[in-house]
Amino acid sequence: MRLAKYLAHAGVASRRAAEKVIAGGRVSVDGKIVLDPARGVGEDSRVTVDGRALDGAEARVVYALHKPLGVVSTASDSHGRPTVVELVPSEGLRLYPVGRLDADSSGLILLTNDGELANRLTHPRFEVEKTYRAMLGGAPITDGALRSLRRGVELDDGPTAPARVRRMSANLIELTISEGRNRQVRRMCEEVGHPVLTLERIAFGRLRLEGLAPGMHRRLSGLEIERLRAL
Repeated sequence: MRLAKYLAHAGVASRRAAEKVIAGGRVSVDGKIVLDPARGVGEDSRVTVDGRALDGAEARVVYALHKPLGVVSTASDSHGRPTVVELVPSEGLRLYPVGRLDADSSGLILLTNDGELANRLTHPRFEVEKTYRAMLGGAPITDGALRSLRRGVELDDGPTAPARVRRMSANLIELTISEGRNRQVRRMCEEVGHPVLTLERIAFGRLRLEGLAPGMHRRLSGLEIERLRAL
């Protein structure tokens, strides 16, 4: 197994972040500092990070959490705001969120110690779909605005991919995207003349929010995790 993958499976960091840890000279294999993330690691290798020996791969877990408003999607926050990690019992595992939801948005977010899975679910080339329910301000949304969202809209960082959109009521829509730009749904809706008043993520791929009250979580089954990997 490659060293970066080994660190990810040991819960040190995602594979991409583990490469930076290795490049920083913080990782040793059998007593020697290694800077190559592709270095092979065997079952009998002694791997340390910052002098701390790793015990090998942790059990892979994934939790679904209904993130409430005001909670930030990070492992820690310099401003002292509550974080998603604080809402899920880690049981000694290093959990981190898969992607982000803004503090002023709510809904489904995943937490895991599986860096490889987290990378697959968030990397743009895998185009994993996320579905949101947005309450819009202003006049009732027009058919023209819906068509614009479905075609894709021009943002300051380039055009978006086409979205799937359906009108739930005069000012309520469900929108599915496969990109993950910063505040993308809010920016898309503002671009077609409708500021977002409330935003909730209701699905991540085929995994849906139903049954989870705000602040509640559940551990995914093995079958659910395999379905996520298949995305």
